[in-house]
Amino acid sequence: MRRQDLEAMDFEELWLLHEELTKILAEKITIEKRELEKRLAQLNQPDQFGEAESGAAKAGTGQPPRRKYPKVVPKYFNPLHPTETWSGRGKQPRWLVAALQSGHTLEEFRIRENGESSDRNAGGQGH
Repeated sequence: MRRQDLEAMDFEELWLLHEELTKILAEKITIEKRELEKRLAQLNQPDQFGEAESGAAKAGTGQPPRRKYPKVVPKYFNPLHPTETWSGRGKQPRWLVAALQSGHTLEEFRIRENGESSDRNAGGQGH
């Protein structure tokens, strides 16, 4: 419709046109919302049988998915709070940094395995 056509219409005609447009827009918004929710549901589904590999290819990265690494077991623990541990990787935790600055050695915080003796490296002759 041209602007001149709209200006020529009286109030009642314009109001009816407004209501009709509002109804059509509401229907189209509802349909669009349903389609977007369907797409979102598809994207949120867990990967099944290699979809992760095809998803990486579809994304255009060209790289295979990252391999799964084994869980890293903790090697050091805080004697004051034994649940606080550190695997020896990454940044040292605050409790360990504070202890090392106060004169302790890293070896003092090592978690001993069952077969290890506490003085295994003492004297440098372990063989």
